[in-house]
Amino acid sequence: MRMRNDRERYGAVAIGLHWLVAVTVYGLFGLGLWMRSLGYYDAWYQLGPWWHKGIGVMLFFVLLFRLIWRLGNPRPAHLQSHKPYERVTAVWVHLLLYLMLFLLMVSGYLISTADGRPLEVFDWFAIPATISGLDQQEDIAGKVHLYLAWSVVVVSALHLLAAFKHHFFDRDQTLLRMLGR
Repeated sequence: MRMRNDRERYGAVAIGLHWLVAVTVYGLFGLGLWMRSLGYYDAWYQLGPWWHKGIGVMLFFVLLFRLIWRLGNPRPAHLQSHKPYERVTAVWVHLLLYLMLFLLMVSGYLISTADGRPLEVFDWFAIPATISGLDQQEDIAGKVHLYLAWSVVVVSALHLLAAFKHHFFDRDQTLLRMLGR
């Protein structure tokens, strides 16, 4: 398998980044929901957010690399079987997912730095608090983060259903191309 995309197929890097982001987003979503149920004396009360924040920041860097890779390595051409509305919808859904993911990460940053302390990433480095102390910053950013997380899950689930539609009903290569076949 080639590293870069060509006119017919996705390359190994694009496929790997796609699935890495997908699995990580769903893992962080599950961890985030589970963290909301933890009590103060639960052993994971501090550890859950530590993992969630660290992985979230790493995902930000992966997503930046993915976006740069995508800009420098254009995607394969649409299949002939794709209808015009499917082509337009695919572009808009991908843009929406990128936008929501970046806003999700910004809102997570605003939650973590609301008290003025930097965001610690796995004890490797810290991201300074640039915006903090706003009235109800943590609460508002928390609600935005929650709604965006659910929105990403819903839109990505629709994205998956569209891939299944192409595979099982249209019987085209859309899903297989992203699986590396």
